[in-house]
Amino acid sequence: MSVMQLERLTTSNPLDIAEQLVTDRDWLFDRPDDVELVAEVSGNWCNYRIWFAWQPDLEGLIFSCAYDTKIPEKNRARMHELLASVNEKMWLGHFDMGSEDGMIMFRHALLLRGGLGATPEQLEDLLDIAITECNRFFPAFQSVLWGGNTVSEALQIAMLDTVGEA
Repeated sequence: MSVMQLERLTTSNPLDIAEQLVTDRDWLFDRPDDVELVAEVSGNWCNYRIWFAWQPDLEGLIFSCAYDTKIPEKNRARMHELLASVNEKMWLGHFDMGSEDGMIMFRHALLLRGGLGATPEQLEDLLDIAITECNRFFPAFQSVLWGGNTVSEALQIAMLDTVGEA
């Protein structure tokens, strides 16, 4: 590989790859500029808003996958307790709740400085992991929010592995 090709790879925008992945999956998306991509995804329980932001000066890619549900102010303390327990179970990324709007989201950042940039496989894995984790923990969040369950009960719901189909 020539120096010119290597330089082009290291300075390429990973959102170009993300856009191709989103297009390949037939998801609705918007790319308002070169540093942001937003997509709508249907999950098992609700719709998710996928957001990629590229920070070229840091060579960092910020990613989030948010539920379309907002947590009422009165329930946020209990939800923070659940988020802390859920995050202990995570091996990649974490869940967070917006302080202003109460939206719960899966978040992760990739630092790409000095490397060859993001690969399609990395971004595809990130999308798949985020959606899987959002699908997995949605019932736990709902059980605390609307079902009145304790954090422990909610975690048991999320960690339960279902076998077969009904």
